[in-house]
Amino acid sequence: MKLASSRTRKRLHLLTGACLGLFLLTHFSNHALGLVSVEAMENMRRVFNLVWRSWPGTTLLYGSLLVHFLLALESLYRRQTLRMPVREALKIIFGLSFPFLIVSHVVSTRVEWMLTGHGDGYYEVLPILWSSSFNATRQSIALILAWSHGCLGAWFWMRGRSWYPRYFLVFYSFAVLVPLLALLGFAVAARSLEGGLPSDAWFMANRSSAELLAEIRISIMAGLLAMIGGTLILRAIPVRGKIRITYPDKAISVAKGFSVLEASRAAGIPHHSICGGRGRCSTCRVRVTEGLERQPPANEAERATLTRIRAPDNVRLACQLRPTHNLSIAPILGTDNIGLKAQPTAQEAAGRERRIAVLFCDLRDFTLLAQQQLPFDTVFLLNRYFETIGEAVEGAGGVIDKFIGDGALAIFGLNNTIEEACTQALDATVRIAKGVDVLNRSFMSELDKPLRIAMGMHAGPAIIGQIGYGKASSLTAVGDTINAASRLEGFAKEYDAQLAVSADLVRYAGLTVDNRESYNISIRGRTGTLETLIVQNAAEVEALIDAKGNQTEAPA
Repeated sequence: MKLASSRTRKRLHLLTGACLGLFLLTHFSNHALGLVSVEAMENMRRVFNLVWRSWPGTTLLYGSLLVHFLLALESLYRRQTLRMPVREALKIIFGLSFPFLIVSHVVSTRVEWMLTGHGDGYYEVLPILWSSSFNATRQSIALILAWSHGCLGAWFWMRGRSWYPRYFLVFYSFAVLVPLLALLGFAVAARSLEGGLPSDAWFMANRSSAELLAEIRISIMAGLLAMIGGTLILRAIPVRGKIRITYPDKAISVAKGFSVLEASRAAGIPHHSICGGRGRCSTCRVRVTEGLERQPPANEAERATLTRIRAPDNVRLACQLRPTHNLSIAPILGTDNIGLKAQPTAQEAAGRERRIAVLFCDLRDFTLLAQQQLPFDTVFLLNRYFETIGEAVEGAGGVIDKFIGDGALAIFGLNNTIEEACTQALDATVRIAKGVDVLNRSFMSELDKPLRIAMGMHAGPAIIGQIGYGKASSLTAVGDTINAASRLEGFAKEYDAQLAVSADLVRYAGLTVDNRESYNISIRGRTGTLETLIVQNAAEVEALIDAKGNQTEAPA
C-alpha cells in the first residue's frame, strides 16, 4: 500500500491539504456573505464557480480530495498502534468522518450539475437545508469537522516553526472567525428565505435522474466504508516476525514494521513528538546504543532533519526508524528530564533560621545559544543541563531550591552541620563541572561552542521555609547569604572562571586558603567586603577535598 517515497508522500499530503483548505476558505467565505444577502452569495458563487467548476479546477479539487484521502488511509495502515495523542486522534477521526457527512450535498450540487447541467444555487439549496433540522445540523457539523481537520493539520505543520509563536494569535483568531462567520451567514441567509421552498416540478419530471443520483450516493458511501474497513482489516492482519527494542529501563517485543515511536506508544512508554511523527522536528530522536548497523538507512526526510540539527551518526528519529533487527536505544528528550528526587519534609519546610551553604549556578551565553537552536532543541538542552545540575546537587547531599531561566539555586545544610554542608557544596561544584564536560562531549557535533558555567557559593545564616502562594509555593531560602552567593556567581563571570567561592565557606569545609589569591569584593546592601577565591576550573576543588581527606585519615 506504499504509494511513493516517504518525503514524496508528505509533500503530496501537504500540497493536497493546502488545495482543499483553499477551497474550504473560498466556500466558507461565500457562506459568510449570507450576512449581507443571498444575492451577494449568488454573485460570489458565480465567480468561484469559474475557478472550481472549470475542468482544471475540478481536476485539481477532486484529485486533491482523492489523493489526500488515499494518503490518509495509507498513513493509517502504516500505523502499527492506534495509541496516539488526542490531537492526532481527533485529526484522523475528523478527516475520516467528514466525507460521509457531505456525500449527499456533493451529489446534489456538483454531481447533479455534471450529469444533467442543472445546478442548484443558494436560492434552491438553502431552503431545502433549513427546512430540515437534520439537514441543517448535518451540514453545520460537516463544516466544523472539515475546518477543524484542516486547522489541526496546519497546526501540526506550523507549530515547530520559529515564527509560529509570533503569529499564534492571528492564526487562532482566523481559525475561529472563518467557521463562525460561515455558520452565521448560512443561518441568516436561510432564514431570509423561509417559506420559499422551491418547486419539486423538476424532480417529478426527472425521476430517473433522481434515482440515479440516489444510487451514486449509496455507491460512494459504500466505497468509502469499504476503503476504510479494508484498511483496518489489513492493519489487523498480524505481521510475521518480531524484533526486540531495549530501552534504558525495560525491553519490549514488537512486530516488524513498527516505528520506534509507535513501539513506545504501544508499550505505554512516554515519548515526545511535537510534529506528530512526521519527521519534521527532532524531539523524538533517540541514541542507538546497539544494533544500528543492521537497521535500514534514514530516509530523505529523516536525513534532512538530522542534518539540520547536526546529529551524530548514532542518532535517529524514532518516528522514522522502523527496525528490522533487535536494537538498544536511549531516548534523548525524556519526559522527566529534571526529575528532582529529594523533596523536603513538612518539618524541613517549616520556617526557621539555619546556617547553610548556598550555590548559584548559571549557564553562560545561553541567550545567544538559544537563538541558534530550534525551540524544542533549546528545551531539550536545558532539561539535560538541569538534570546534570539536579543529579550533582542531590548526589552531593543538597536540595534544589529552584531553577530560574538557565540558572539554578541549591541549598546545603538543611539537616546537617555547616561544616558538612560546605564540604557537600564544594563536592557539588566538582560534580557539576564534570557533568557539563560530559554534556559537551555528548553534544560536540550539535553545538558551535561548548557549554560554559559560572558558579557562586557562600555560607552563613538564612531563613528557610515554604514560601509562596498556592501551587507556586516552594521551599526556599532568603537572607544576606543568598544575596552574597548570587553576587559571587556574577563575579565568576567577570573573571571568566567556573567558580567564585567565599573564603568563609572554604574555611568551614576545613580547607586552607592561605596559598591561594583572594579578592575582597563589595556587595550591594552589605557592609564591609567579602573575601573571595576565584577557581578557573571547579574540578580543581576535588584535589583540595581529597587532600583534606588524606590528612583526616593519617595516623596521629
